[in-house]
This record gives sequence, C-alpha cells and structure tokens, in this order.
Amino acid sequence: MDAQTWPVGFRCLLLLALVGSARSEGVQTCEEVRKLFQWRLLGAVRGLPDSPRAGPDLQVCISKKPTCCTRKMEERYQIAARQDMQQFLQTSSSTLKFLISRNAAAFQETLETLIKQAENYTSILFCNTYRNMALEAAASVQEFFTDVGLYLFGADVNPEEFVNRFFDSLFPLVYNRLINPAVTDSSLEYSECIRMARRDVSPFGNIPKRVMGQMGRSLLPSRTFLQALNLGIEVINTTDYLHFSKECSRALLKMQYCPHCQGLTLTKPCMGYCLNVMRGCLAHMAELNPHWHAYIRSLEELSDAMHGTYDIEHVLLNFHLLVNDAVLQAHLNGQKLLEQVNRICGRPVRTPTQSPRCSFDQSKEKHGMKTTTRNSEETLANRRKEFINSLRLYRSFYGGLADQLCANELAAADGLPCWNGEDIVKSYTQRVVGNGLKAQSGNPEVKVKGTDPVISQIIDKLKHVVQLLQGRSPKPDKWELLQLGSGGGMVEQVSGDCDDEDGCGGSGSGEVKRTLKITDWMPDDMNFSDVKQIHQTDTGSTLDTTGAGCAAATESMTFTLISVVMLLPGIW
Repeated sequence: MDAQTWPVGFRCLLLLALVGSARSEGVQTCEEVRKLFQWRLLGAVRGLPDSPRAGPDLQVCISKKPTCCTRKMEERYQIAARQDMQQFLQTSSSTLKFLISRNAAAFQETLETLIKQAENYTSILFCNTYRNMALEAAASVQEFFTDVGLYLFGADVNPEEFVNRFFDSLFPLVYNRLINPAVTDSSLEYSECIRMARRDVSPFGNIPKRVMGQMGRSLLPSRTFLQALNLGIEVINTTDYLHFSKECSRALLKMQYCPHCQGLTLTKPCMGYCLNVMRGCLAHMAELNPHWHAYIRSLEELSDAMHGTYDIEHVLLNFHLLVNDAVLQAHLNGQKLLEQVNRICGRPVRTPTQSPRCSFDQSKEKHGMKTTTRNSEETLANRRKEFINSLRLYRSFYGGLADQLCANELAAADGLPCWNGEDIVKSYTQRVVGNGLKAQSGNPEVKVKGTDPVISQIIDKLKHVVQLLQGRSPKPDKWELLQLGSGGGMVEQVSGDCDDEDGCGGSGSGEVKRTLKITDWMPDDMNFSDVKQIHQTDTGSTLDTTGAGCAAATESMTFTLISVVMLLPGIW
C-alpha cells in the first residue's frame, strides 16, 4: 500500500470498526470488551470470554444473544456504574461548590480585614486625640474587636456583653485622664468601683445603647450569611456522595455497561431512556429543588437588606466616631460625673501621676497603623452582589440535574442509533416521566420507594437556615443610603420610626436630631483632631492633642484576631 492509498484504507477500516461496534449482530470477538474492561476497571483479563457465549448466570444484563460478560464482570460493572454516577455528580456541582466556597473564604478574609482596619481607626483615635489614655485603652480596644471577630465567625459570645465590657473599661480611663486629670487613686479597687458605676451614672449617654443596636443589626446578618454559605457547601458535599438504591444501581448498570456485554462499547443510551433512569435515581435529590431555590432567594434578600446601619462596613468603620462622641460627652458632663462618682466610690487618695503616652515614631506609624483607602468596587456589598448574581443561575440546580447529566454527558445525540436497555434502536418508545418523587410512579426503568433519610435531613437544614436568613433580613425601607453629589461620602437617611440607638437623637441625652455623614473609607491624611475640634467649639475642652503619631502603641494595638473555624453546627 503506497503513501496515498494508506490513509484511505485506514479510514475504511475505522469506519467498519465503528459500524461493527454499533450493531449487535455478528459480534465474533470480545477483544474490545476485554480491553475496555481492563482499562476502565484495572482488572485482569484472565477468565474473561474471548468470544461471545451464553450467559445464563447474569442477573441484569440478560440477553437471548451470546454475551461477552460473566457474572463477575457484571458485579464489577455495577460498581463502576455507581462510581461513574458519583463522578458525574461531582463534575456537575464542581463549579457551584467552587463559587460558594471561594466566596465564603473571600468574605471571611474581607471581614477580618475590616475588623483590623476598624481596630486601627479606634487606636489612632486614642493616639492622636486622647494620647494620655491610649496605651491603657489598647487592651480594651483589642479585646473588643477580637470579640467582634469571634462572634462573626460563629463563636458563642454575646455582643451586648462585649459592648458593655468595652464601655465599662473605658470609663475609668476617661474619668482619671479627662474628668479628674493628672491625679488618681493608686488602688485597683477604686478603678473597679468606677468601672462598676458606669451603668448607674451613664457617662456616655445613649451611645453604648446605639453601639449595641448597630452591632446587633450588622453582625448577626453577616454571621448568618457566612454560616448559610457553609451550609450550601455541606449540601453539595452530601449530594455528591449520595447512596444509590439497589434498583438505581441495577438501572445504571443496565444503561451504562450492559451494551458492552453485546460488544457495543461505543453506544450511548437513548435520551428518553437516560432521562427515565436518571430521574428515577435522582428523584429524592430533586425534592431539594424548592428548598434550594428558597435558600438562594433568602440569601439574596438578606444581602440586599444589609445596608445603612445593617451594613457591617458602615458600622465597623464608623465605630471610632461613636467612641469619640462618647468620650466627649463624658468630658462635657465632667463636673456632674465627678460628683456622682464621689458619692458612689468616695473621694480618691489624690496621688499625682505621670500619664503614659504614645511615643511618636513615624516609621512604625506608616507600617503598623496606616489606614488604607479602598476602591468602591471592592466593598463587601459589591462582592455580595456579584456573588448573588452568579449564584442565582443555580436556583434550579437540583431540579434539572438529571436532565443536565443526560444532555451533557450520557445520552446519544438526536438522530443517532441508541441503546434502549435491550438493543440498538432508532428511538426510545417508552413513556418518559418527570422529575421528583411523585412523577416516578410510572417510571418503566427504576422503581422508587419511600424517602431518603439523608435528603430529608438536608431539607430540614435548608428549611432552618431559610428561617434564619429571613429572620435576619431587616425592613429594606427603614434605612437608606443616598449618594452625595460630590466628595465620595454618603448620607445615612434616618426615617421617622428610628429610635435613640439609631443615632436620631437621644431624649434626655442632650443631643439633637441629626443626619450622620460618614465616609466609605478613611483617607490616609484624615486627622481625628478635625472631628474633635468641632466638639471643642461647643464644649471648650482642652484635650491633649500634641503630636500626630502613636506608633509606640502600634505593636500592642495590632489586630490579633486568630482565624476562627466557622462553627456551622451553631445554626442548628
């Protein structure tokens, strides 16, 4: 055969081989079946038929024609069919699982960064504006933001308790350094008495209550959102390794590997036949569909509602401003507080002391405490929106999984000869059932019985987390954020039904109703003294404002939140 006629002859031989593999008549050898069996199952070919023969001991791949299979081959094929099915499920869900797991990790990392940045803002406030109490306040600031992180990532800590603990520890510092400056009692007992008196004398007005309200409204939805993402991963991991019934395993074997017994190694099942088998095998999984749809819808609703004081970025990155307001309010009412503390704790032993201060070190400030600007495109809200837009495409994932597997992986293309469970045919003539348990009563290929306890458990978990998500979704019309015309700032528009802790003005606190102007991200050159000076105009305070750095305290104020494993079982 010359060089020109060889390709033509090769094509003819290949065509004959393909035609032969698509016909069950006249199979003379089992060599191709033996090769595929060894390649697919890594089994030895010893004892396998060399040519078709009768197979009276076969349980599933029964045929009146000679067969290339033995009982042991049939058993191995059944194992392979189940493994193939699990692989198909894992492949189909891999993009969805990656989408959720990647974003869960990204959200956690972003929240950790926000907590660190908010802690730095608060530390800079003390170092730049209240330098004489900065070092002593460092531990309380660090503990507060550590508790914020622990709560967000699933630990059993109470926001009300750690907010109260922060302001309890802040009052002795404010009292000793601002209200009764430069003198203090040497005993720890007196400072503890001042700390305990904080809730009685209310030196910070309604600000602790406002902080509790804002933390509760913003932290709990974010915590629930993260836990819900981890439940989504759990659902996918469970369904990827779902146990298949005996009836399903036999149907998968018949659809996938019984054609091999007749030498039809390249034949695919008919579309209708494939749909009946897959819809039967995945009938219980299809029952997840309405609950999975509700899960994604609830995630979307919660994400949409997390703005204003429900937006954790807003709350954390403006916490230092409320702390500043609290300190200034206590300083403004200093004489009254002095008299109240004297009545409760007595007069201190007046011992002049030197207040510890932040030392000024520009290099450390730049590396350890510098605030960073963030592009609006990188905000947590935008990330959530992009994630939800992608996740929305998978709302009917479990309802359409059987159809997707047949269309993309398993079934023969329209118009091609296909396997109907017994032979090669032009089309499948049996009735094709729908998805879900109720539709399987007339399935000619798979008998579906009862309920799957694993699927039932997943459904219960999805129902529970949907209730949590819906319970954490605030009314979207209560808080609105309106973009300003210029400057990149935002205005928090407060509706008429807000209360004191929302920041609308406290009755009895001496504050007036106001609109709170906030900044998305603090610029590098922001000076806290600007905020302080506005208050000084009204109060005549003489706060220590010398210096512009606080780097000596940097190391002790550095965010130390250890990565916490998300405690998913905590939502059950």
